[in-house]
Amino acid sequence: MNALLEDLCWRGLIAHSTDLDALGAHLDDGPIKFYVGFDPTAPSLHMGNLVQVLLARRLQQAGHKPHLLVGGATGQIGDPKETGERVMNSKEVVAGWVERIRSQVERFVSFEGDNAAVMVNNLDWTSGMSVLDFLRDVGKHFPVNRMLARDVVARRLEAGISYTEFSYVLLQSMDYRELHHRYGVTLQHGGSDQWGNITAGVELLRRSEQARVHALATPLLTKADGTKFGKTESGTVWLDRELTSPYAFHQFFLNAEDAKVVDYLKVFSFRSHEEIEALEKATENEPHKRLAQKALADDVTDIVHGIDERKAVVAAAAAIFGRGELAELSEETLGGIMRELKAPEVKLPMPLVDAFLVSGIVESKAAARRAILEGGAYLNNEKVTDPDFVLTSDHLLGGRCAIVRRGRRTIGGIQVAAA
Repeated sequence: MNALLEDLCWRGLIAHSTDLDALGAHLDDGPIKFYVGFDPTAPSLHMGNLVQVLLARRLQQAGHKPHLLVGGATGQIGDPKETGERVMNSKEVVAGWVERIRSQVERFVSFEGDNAAVMVNNLDWTSGMSVLDFLRDVGKHFPVNRMLARDVVARRLEAGISYTEFSYVLLQSMDYRELHHRYGVTLQHGGSDQWGNITAGVELLRRSEQARVHALATPLLTKADGTKFGKTESGTVWLDRELTSPYAFHQFFLNAEDAKVVDYLKVFSFRSHEEIEALEKATENEPHKRLAQKALADDVTDIVHGIDERKAVVAAAAAIFGRGELAELSEETLGGIMRELKAPEVKLPMPLVDAFLVSGIVESKAAARRAILEGGAYLNNEKVTDPDFVLTSDHLLGGRCAIVRRGRRTIGGIQVAAA
């Protein structure tokens, strides 16, 4: 088997392929040109998208040339969801999201050298196409019975699906054909939830051009209970630091389950097989050290937010548990911690027992007073022994927030409204 595909199989990154042996031979004859697409249906990429951009990086590092497509056209429609019709965003909103996602994607690949990445927008070739041209040149090659047989369409038929969403597969398929014409692209990859759309593009090229091209899909990542990976109680984990702070991002991976952490390392980390296998043994023999989780969180945060930011959030995590200086944390890092702690906004002055209660680290004021009297109450890592202690603006970190702690590990926060 081709060495790249062998590595991808080991990492659990191949769920489907049009023909793995043929693709391996094609890669061996390479370098090849490939593409992956991202629809701007939100202002940021998420975990599923990260799997794809990192796969694009792996392919580029193996010598192949990436074409990264941001769907300025398809993003105005949206792939059919199983839960019902999408709310279509305005053209202006989609255009703004195109630029945001383009800037995020660009960080993960190289734009230098013989296999420099190429950024494309499918609005460039769809905006000038007439309805008649679309129906004659694209629609003619799509049997309706096959379109109706797609799982998501079949499940939506009873409740209803618009022609707009029903036709989405034609637009995505047209992308593959256009990139094949313009750049010689011969491989598309994406998530397994996109497999029907991806193979429709392969079929369009076969029917209309008699061209043989390839496709690859990665599995959807799940947690140990089978639910989707990449979501928390607070919602989706985003790559945009304004939507998910670097601190919360690092904490998300640090909390990976023992049963799944090695799977995530294989997908998200660029560590060698030997390094990952050593971390797997460490998880089996000394799970309490959480070495694999720390490696995973550090590696992914380095990739997405940079080494300096990762060092800052590691220092922040140590500081809030009393192993570092809270005063040295930046305003942005403190803001990320407050969002992660769901710190309520309060008015000062406020008795510390009230701050303990509203932050959620005790169930009652009596419990707060008891924690103080028993020596287990901390304000910004300083022990408080007076049950009548009053929190004022003088105690705030960065003039905005404070961290309260009960015992060694029960952490909360409060913040005052910005002036």
